[in-house]
Amino acid sequence: MASETRTGLIEPEVGSYFVATYPPFSVWSAEAVEREAKPALRAAPNPATPLGLYLHIPFCRKRCHFCYFRVYTDKNAQEVGRYLDVLAREWEMYSEQPAIAGRPLTFVYFGGGTPSFLSTPQLQELVRRLTAVTPWTDAEEITFECEPGTLTPPKLKAIRKMGVTRLSLGVENFDDRILELNGRAHRSPEIETSYRYARALDFPQINIDLIAGMLGETEDNWRRNIERTVALEPDSVTIYQMELPYNTTISKDLLNRTGQMKGSIADWPTKRRWVGEAFEALERAGYHIGSGYTAVKDPARTTFVYRDRLWQGADLAGLGVASFGHVNGVHMQNRDTWEAYSDAIDRGELPLGRAYRPTPDERMRRELVLQMKLGRLNPAYFSGKYGVDILRLFGDQWASLRAEGYLTEASDTRVALSREGLLRVDALLPRFFKPEHANIRYT
Repeated sequence: MASETRTGLIEPEVGSYFVATYPPFSVWSAEAVEREAKPALRAAPNPATPLGLYLHIPFCRKRCHFCYFRVYTDKNAQEVGRYLDVLAREWEMYSEQPAIAGRPLTFVYFGGGTPSFLSTPQLQELVRRLTAVTPWTDAEEITFECEPGTLTPPKLKAIRKMGVTRLSLGVENFDDRILELNGRAHRSPEIETSYRYARALDFPQINIDLIAGMLGETEDNWRRNIERTVALEPDSVTIYQMELPYNTTISKDLLNRTGQMKGSIADWPTKRRWVGEAFEALERAGYHIGSGYTAVKDPARTTFVYRDRLWQGADLAGLGVASFGHVNGVHMQNRDTWEAYSDAIDRGELPLGRAYRPTPDERMRRELVLQMKLGRLNPAYFSGKYGVDILRLFGDQWASLRAEGYLTEASDTRVALSREGLLRVDALLPRFFKPEHANIRYT
């Protein structure tokens, strides 16, 4: 399935769309682990570079039909406990690396999978072991992803006590029929209940995730989703346009034409329009659009440190199976199977599976494409950090974006995308890739 844009380009319904980093993952290699990643970990860090910690908790009650992450739905309590032990030992090993040792954590992110899948005792023991190595009481932000149906008042109290400052609820949709069609485990009453519990505990920030264009989504239902979101008044709202990489259940159904997945799938123009309508409704309610995916109620107090630091080249220790990290200028990813990951830790080795050291030009391009997702760039940032005039270097790109209606400003003080450009920003980013990366497999 494909849809045609107004510029004549074909956008596939099945395939990777979201640009998570640069260069593409497909140029990372196992050979670079010894050549680049391990020397980077043995080197002294840049004291001006912030350090974050990402924890991949790969467990879910069910696997969503649109999910493309490394998750497990068949592990018992003993196996989950074993994984958490391995995760804690991995952090202990990282803390001995010169690039990490003794550095304070600026941000921590519990991602998944479903971190709230863990029991309260499991969470408490994991945090005890992690903070015994590196306390995070002074971290600017601690984010914790949740599935509403896994939350109880005691568990939420434990999460708050962990120091979590940003609770992110994976709502995705408020309609039970659509949640069922897409394989989600929670239902709408659990959304309201978990949100009410979380509000009572005074989390500094509660974020709600939505997905535009889920299987079976309709115009009326999308409008109701936005109305219910505005009524809840979360501190921030994150809206993704559903993409279908090749390894999702829905993608396989489409490609094999089995017809098992019931319900319509919105095309890209529809998904962009829905997100645009959501942004307009949120703006009328007093929200401010912070990126191609986010709206915040009060920009003065509601930030996303994890995103902003990573998009400016921060170091990140990524723990867990298939997790991604970035240390001393080197991209790295852990081994992507349960057995290979845990076996490496048992042998006393960091479980790195592939890595890549970008050139200074590639690092500059990485920050440019990621920061473009904010809808705005500061040319002085790139001239100061990389000695590059992005207005001149990418003059042809800015001209093409302006001609297509996606750019409103390109001056010495500011580069700004139009709203239409912001809504399709991921599709625009490859034009800033180096030629050898522009048309290769992304993952």
